[in-house]
Formats: sequence, C-alpha cells, structure tokens
Amino acid sequence: MALHKGPESGERPLSVNPFFGETNPVSGMAEAPPKHRIPDGPLPPTTAYQLVHDELMLDGNARLNLATFVTTWMEPQAGVLMAECRDKNMIDKDEYPRTAELERRCVSMLADLWNAPDPGAAVGCSTTGSSEACMLAGMALKRRWSNRNADRYPGARPNLVMGVNVQVCWEKFCNFWEVEARLVPMEGERFHLDPKAAAELCDENTIGVVGILGSTFDGSYEPIADLCAALDELQERTGLDIPVHVDGASGAMVAPFLDEDVVWDFRLPRVSSINTSGHKYGLVYPGVGWALWRSAAELPDELVFRVNYLGGDMPTFALNFSRPGAQVVAQYYTFLRLGREGYRAVQQTTRDVARELAGRVEEMEDFRLLTRGDELPVFAFTTRPEVTSYDVFDVSRRMRERGWLLPAYTFPPNREDLSVLRVVCRNGFSVDLAELFVDDLNRLLPELRRQPRPSTHDKGAATGFHH
Repeated sequence: MALHKGPESGERPLSVNPFFGETNPVSGMAEAPPKHRIPDGPLPPTTAYQLVHDELMLDGNARLNLATFVTTWMEPQAGVLMAECRDKNMIDKDEYPRTAELERRCVSMLADLWNAPDPGAAVGCSTTGSSEACMLAGMALKRRWSNRNADRYPGARPNLVMGVNVQVCWEKFCNFWEVEARLVPMEGERFHLDPKAAAELCDENTIGVVGILGSTFDGSYEPIADLCAALDELQERTGLDIPVHVDGASGAMVAPFLDEDVVWDFRLPRVSSINTSGHKYGLVYPGVGWALWRSAAELPDELVFRVNYLGGDMPTFALNFSRPGAQVVAQYYTFLRLGREGYRAVQQTTRDVARELAGRVEEMEDFRLLTRGDELPVFAFTTRPEVTSYDVFDVSRRMRERGWLLPAYTFPPNREDLSVLRVVCRNGFSVDLAELFVDDLNRLLPELRRQPRPSTHDKGAATGFHH
C-alpha cells in the first residue's frame, strides 16, 4: 500500500450538488463534508455514494490498463459469490468451516497442478497476494537456514540470490528481514537471471535462490530447471545444498496449461516452495495469493501459530490476521468453473492475442520487440535506433490521452540504457480491444514522427512501472 501524506492546508471541502439532498434539494446541504476529517454528522446514503462515485470516475479504465497483471474481469456469478462472502472473516475457520474447506481444496488442487510428489503431504495457505506469499516463503527459507546454522547465527548474515528483475516484494523482504540481496544483473539481450551467475553468488550463508516464472519486465520465464542443475553441480563441488523458491506470481497459472513440457515445479527436487497470484492469471479479482511447500519439512513448525480462537485450535501462517473470504471462494469457483481445459482455453486465447498484437506492433517498423508474448501473454518493445524524434515515454504519455495505460520504464543494471514499453494481455483484453489499440497507436505515430526531439526530460517521473 502506498504511503500518503496528511492534508494540505487551505484545501476546500467536497462540493455537493443540491440535487443530492433526497426529495428536498436544500435539506441537509448547509455544510459540505470535509475531505480530511470525519464529518460531524451523517449524510444520506445516496449522497455519500454519489460523492465517492463521482470522484472515482477520474480513475483510469481498468480494462484498458495494459500495465497491470491483476484480473480486471470476472463472470457476474463470481461477483455474486464474492458479495455473499465479503462479510466472512477467513481467520474464523471454526465459524466458517466451509470457507476453510474451500481454501484447503484450493491448496490441494495447486499441489496437484504443480506436480508435488505427494499432493497430500504438501502444505500451503492462501494470502492477500503474491507479495505476502513471497514474504512467507522467504521467512521459511531464512528460518531453515538459521536452524541449520544455529552455531553461527545470528553472527553470520544470511543472503538471498535472485535476478535484478525480481518483483519489488523481494527487495522488501530482504530489507524487512535483514537479509542481504544478491542480485544477478542483466547482460546484453538476457533480461533475467543467469543460472551459472546465480550459483556463483551462493555461499554458506545463502538461504535460497529465487527463480521467476514470468518476469514482470518482459514476460519471459527464467530457466528454473537449468538453475536447479547449476545448484546441483554446486552441491557436488562444495557440499552446499541451496533450495529454490519459484516465484510463479503469473507463470505458475500459465505454464501448467500451455507449457507442460517446461519443467519448473515440484518435479525438480530442489524446488522447495512456489507462490502464485490467484488475482493475476489465476483469474480472480484482487487480492488473493497462494504459497505452497513441497512438504511440511520445508516449512519450519515454529513459524506456524496454533491459535485457540472462537473455541477451535487453528494453525495459521500469515502476516495479517483478519481478511475476507470472498477471494478464496472466488478462486475455488474459478477452478470448479473452468477446470484444466477451461483454463487452457482462456490462457491460450490470451497468449494468442498477445502474440498477434506483438506482431502488429513489429510491423509498424518504428519498434523493436524484446519479447513476443509466447511465454507469459506479455511483450515488451522499444523504439528502433533510427527513431530519434520521440521515445517510449512520449508514446506512453500520448496513448494515455486515448485512455490506454501503457507503462514505459527503464531496465535495471546493467541495462539502464534500455527503455521499453510493456503490454500485459489478460482475460477480457479481446481481439477487438487489441485492434483498437493498434488503430490508436498507428494514428499517433505520424504526430510523433514530426516532433523535433523526444519531449520527455525527466524519464524517472515520466510514468510508473506497475508490477
């Protein structure tokens, strides 16, 4: 959640249309409600609704947001189920046993989907999203390492090895839990982790290596099997046994259906844990994520709290306590509704749209593709070297005028010289919408080509990079 400052001095209160005053347009309208303190008295529900509704109209259109990986469309039936469950607190498993049972079934389904050796022995939990799931997985890696090195810890400083392209939640984990982040930089046309380079950064203080199944920078899969092989070779040489966590925030709900020949999951013995976002390619509204461990041995028992709550003994592993059960119910509904074949059809359609759209962008000749949407349904592109009148930040800003939220950003070390645009295709981003996107981009190019030079001076502030 973003941090916000307090109110600015001298701000005017909200403006209220007299027609919001129920049957009498002047009743209750003597004083407009303040913005930054709780009003002294109540408002009619229709007035409160209209005030909030009107302000939210200035938000971007979520369906046209090509930056976000988060699901922006579900079936009406899923919305009804979520509305029926939004008052249920997931933590009250003794009070809402069927919601708890649906959560347990989802964990079992994911363990089976990700080829756990014994799905019945795998352990897991729902979370508020992949960020919390990654925190939990990182905590388990650190605790296992500290237990193995009790004679040296806390004197020794633990480290976590990962590519510089990891999602920001891993940087947060290392900061919050005092773990050294060892980052493998990008090199040339390699935009994610290199297995050999990752293995070379490991030592006796390495708690694990994070592999990303679907980089947010360009949509590419990291080579998890090659990473495990490099760590196998490291163990043969040095005796160091380094576990792997797979951050499958997006790809763990794509690869099982479209890339069954790609080995990345619990089929690899070195993979100890996996996370995913139910609210990304799991096709559920935010926020729900999942964290799974190969077996109970990978999740230290001392991290699991057993709470006597409302008359029941309840094991829990989470960073927060109360949260709604609606998203977990929606995840189970989606698993039940689609099945494997349904998921395969949805994800294949999304990938087809991404690949077709990437091809159309490449045909414009002003752009060079970095990826083509053939792993995650995501592709990144940049301007060709001969294009000097505008840059990717100009494209992003001008496309926003047409309603498209198209992120432009600069890559991390060692490719800070490379600035790109990224398109995330999701269920609900149809062929028709893709055609509209192409039309708007084609309509914009002649104007951009007539510019004398790129108009963006502060590239860091030009646009946000949204994971």
